[in-house]
Amino acid sequence: ADRVGLTCHCAQAIDDARDDVVFLTNVMEARWLAGEHTLLEQLQTSTAPEIMWPAAAYYQAKLAEQQQRHERFQETAYNLEPNIKGAPGGLRDVQMITWVALRRFGGRPIEALVRNGLLTRHEAYELKERRDFLWRIRWGLHRLAKRAEERLLFEYQTSLAQQFGYEDVSGDNRGVEQFMQHYYRTVMKLERLNERVLQQYQEEFVATHQHRVEPLDDAFQIHNGYLEVRSETVFIEQRERLLTLFLWLQKRADIQGVRASTIRLVRQHLSLIDEAFCQRPETWQQFLAILKQSRRLYRTLQRMNRYGVLAALLAPFRHITGRMQFDLFHAYTVDQHTLFVIRNLRRFANGRQAQEFSHAIDEWRGVEQAHLLYLAGLFHDIAKGRGGDHSELGAEDAAEYCRRMQLSTNDQDLVVWLVRHHLLLSQTAQRQDISDPEVVQRFAEQVGSEQRLRYLYLLSVADIAATAPRLWTSWKDSLMWELFRATQQVLQDSGNAPVDADQVAIETQQQAIQRLSLEGYDVAECQRRWQTLAQYVFVRLKADQLAWMTAQTFQQSLPCVVFRLLETEQVSELFIHTANYDGLFASVVQAFDKMRLNVLSARVITGDSQAVDANTTDETALIWDVFQLVDANGQALVQQDQDRLARELKQIVAHQKQPRFRRARVPRRLRQFLSPAQIRFENNEKNTLMWLECTDRPGLLSLIAEVLLAEHVRIHDARIATLGDRVEDLFVLSDRHDQALTQAACDALSQALKLRLDAVLKEQ
Repeated sequence: ADRVGLTCHCAQAIDDARDDVVFLTNVMEARWLAGEHTLLEQLQTSTAPEIMWPAAAYYQAKLAEQQQRHERFQETAYNLEPNIKGAPGGLRDVQMITWVALRRFGGRPIEALVRNGLLTRHEAYELKERRDFLWRIRWGLHRLAKRAEERLLFEYQTSLAQQFGYEDVSGDNRGVEQFMQHYYRTVMKLERLNERVLQQYQEEFVATHQHRVEPLDDAFQIHNGYLEVRSETVFIEQRERLLTLFLWLQKRADIQGVRASTIRLVRQHLSLIDEAFCQRPETWQQFLAILKQSRRLYRTLQRMNRYGVLAALLAPFRHITGRMQFDLFHAYTVDQHTLFVIRNLRRFANGRQAQEFSHAIDEWRGVEQAHLLYLAGLFHDIAKGRGGDHSELGAEDAAEYCRRMQLSTNDQDLVVWLVRHHLLLSQTAQRQDISDPEVVQRFAEQVGSEQRLRYLYLLSVADIAATAPRLWTSWKDSLMWELFRATQQVLQDSGNAPVDADQVAIETQQQAIQRLSLEGYDVAECQRRWQTLAQYVFVRLKADQLAWMTAQTFQQSLPCVVFRLLETEQVSELFIHTANYDGLFASVVQAFDKMRLNVLSARVITGDSQAVDANTTDETALIWDVFQLVDANGQALVQQDQDRLARELKQIVAHQKQPRFRRARVPRRLRQFLSPAQIRFENNEKNTLMWLECTDRPGLLSLIAEVLLAEHVRIHDARIATLGDRVEDLFVLSDRHDQALTQAACDALSQALKLRLDAVLKEQ
């Protein structure tokens, strides 16, 4: 009876294998451990290629499976928390090589690949060595996680690096970064082997044996859709053909790829790209020709990187190949991020993803020399990890290679300037108050021309969008576009007197009055309500924002808590208008933290004392606070969350509730990145500016508000910038008398903040 049951199960397994290639693969790899050995033999005999899934059909099914798997990882092996099993170049890619060989040849698959000419003995050794390295990582990963874990998460990377013997060399060359660079270079080589073996397998055992050959020139031809050399001495005869190969890939859209035998020859002849080769003007004319092609630039540079040509040609690029940055801001290795910047620039040029990059696509029409932008993209991060300022070092590299390319002086200056200042626009937009005319004027003076501004804007957008999958948001888009347009106006009006704050304040009020009067509001009453507000408020608020807030003071009774959706930015804007009291700001941001909301910006505005109710003479100061909020997923708040938050805030302000601070637990993932807080102050005529940089964590804004309250400090404005695991926030502060903080008060506040913010470091 038991045997009959097992036989039925075997028959079911055979049927499942016929229907499912994944099930068949498991059968192919099945090993006898115990029980009836004849049943295993029956199972494997009944699922042999002669009966089902012949080698060619099996290969096609597994190739489609691999392509779908690679798409899930954005077709890159270089995520900073890689999946060592499923990502490109991972263990599944190694198995893919052996599975198709096992189906075609049977027996020992790697030896069969060598025997049939699909791998050289050196490549077979390399395949086993790289696979064994990944196996050791996987074993260590499972031990650390105490479960089956295929993701090389940040929380495990440092421990694994120590176990593998990597030590910190300097702040720019940490042991964990060395370990991860070894990992990325390993998977890059495995990805190359996977591509080469599968393509050769396709050519020799799957594709038709009708050899369609089309000569292109005396060195290259198209063989069944793939580019190949016409002789094995092509590169020895003329070394520049190592670059001509990539030009052909761009010029002919019908070329599907590079033939495996030619890829192997490229790898074997990389030593020909030596210093003498790199000093020749002809070399760089060819490289410029690649950058100037109208199609396939990203794919071509990606191939050049994968085959090792890019690192051989650009010496500084070798250092960033496979180099990771141990933080939560950068999601990819430096070389992959660089290539993604080029991909984004190409998207602008081709008008792709118009909804996401509408402004960049429009501005691209003003670009006359796109290759200069591509060069700036290639060099912008090329000096990462070498110590010092990577922008300055990268600018020096860019200057050297621009000279080799014999670019004009003006073109060289533009590329070098872009590399040196590639962070200028994004940092100004995210860290400074761009509603301040002086900030815009200062930025415009640094940029100097509309051409530089346009190129810098495009490079900045491409850079941010290539850093992490969800880093480019509508909010960042609106910030950068606002700064771009304001700066463009300043540059166009350069012959006129600079716009000052008083002029901006007057124009903002005039535009808001026009809107309010059209909606039927009493102009005189609007202006009376504004008399309690300081002049700088009308500089920091936009006209439509001021009009909306003012209208709410008519429509809503106190306390007023109201939302609106900023459609362009896809952000929820919250306006709170009520009587002020000490502890109000802290209580409000604590409510945000409870709902895991992210504050993108805050305008904390306190008016002069006035009667809250027309029937009383009691006077108090009213706040006009406005916040830009998104939920934990970076989306505007849904109606249900708005209603819930509004109810809680009304309860808080109605009863003047004091905050109840609770210490938020730092997630384990963030603990790897904790670093001491950095704080600096600067006084102006009336306020104190405080810049705060520290590791982001849940409840951070509540903690800061708690310290400000305890130190009797008022907050008037805030610019919140979260960059991965870091926050770089700007706060405008005063004492309780609305005066700038004294030096003693600044010192006391700094000490109190560092004590609270850095306490978690002692728990490490």
